[in-house]
Amino acid sequence: MEIYIVRHGETVWNEKRLLQGSEDIALNDNGRKLAKITGEKLRNVHFDKIYSSPLIRAYETAKLIRGHRDIPIIRDDRLRELSFGINEGKDSIKIREDENNPFHNFFSRPELYVAPEGGETLEHICERGKEFMEQVIESQRDTLERVMIVAHGAMNKALMCHIMNHGICEYWSGGLQKNCGVIIVELDKKGYHVLEESKVFYKEDI
Repeated sequence: MEIYIVRHGETVWNEKRLLQGSEDIALNDNGRKLAKITGEKLRNVHFDKIYSSPLIRAYETAKLIRGHRDIPIIRDDRLRELSFGINEGKDSIKIREDENNPFHNFFSRPELYVAPEGGETLEHICERGKEFMEQVIESQRDTLERVMIVAHGAMNKALMCHIMNHGICEYWSGGLQKNCGVIIVELDKKGYHVLEESKVFYKEDI
């Protein structure tokens, strides 16, 4: 089985560097453009199913990539983005520079990240990702040829923690995916094999 793990297209909050998390922010025009280009490039690649976060930015990306093809899109709440609690909607650059804010360690030392008020830990999102992969993807390893998962920056890295069997300290291994970036993984009887970790199907100056 091949697994395409896609990050959603760009949103206004991405453009402004605001933390989105569980906030349900729609794609902007550029985000829709990136998703359509990605869908066009993948139009001849067969997918049995598409799994999507229920948040609109991911679900709309999934629909735009699918296009007019008859592929079921299944929303799964376990694929929601990490909740940043009271930090959602804040300037990610400013709060990252603030040593007193829990977000300060988020990218540089994720093992020290502490969830803010109302937020979620990286350990918890990794548990969600592991459960999804084991119960949904791995259970169909021998029956499906190729699936797509459309989710979020932190969520997709949680999936990769399970796939690569590494800890929180290596959470951002390979870097944050670009909007509509694709990770391609193969799953066989021996386990997971990463084929592509930072694939994009559009010119990066778009």
